[in-house]
Amino acid sequence: MEKYNKLLRNITELFEKGLLNSKDLKKEIEDSLKFKIEVIANQLNLVSREEFEIQKKTIKKLQKSISELKNNKKKITKGKKS
Repeated sequence: MEKYNKLLRNITELFEKGLLNSKDLKKEIEDSLKFKIEVIANQLNLVSREEFEIQKKTIKKLQKSISELKNNKKKITKGKKS
């Protein structure tokens, strides 16, 4: 909240000095918001869609392998009991 108040104070000072017009303000706010969004996205450790799809395929392959190993183990166990 303190950073937000500081930003508003800085903007107000620039307006008072006549160094900032509405176009500058719009660009300044857009840049500030983009920066904040990037910071939040980085903190969330988001991955790209491509990375997600690769991980999804890898997990499916691993699940299939695990399932096959379990089935083989059951067959071996049944074969020993017979």
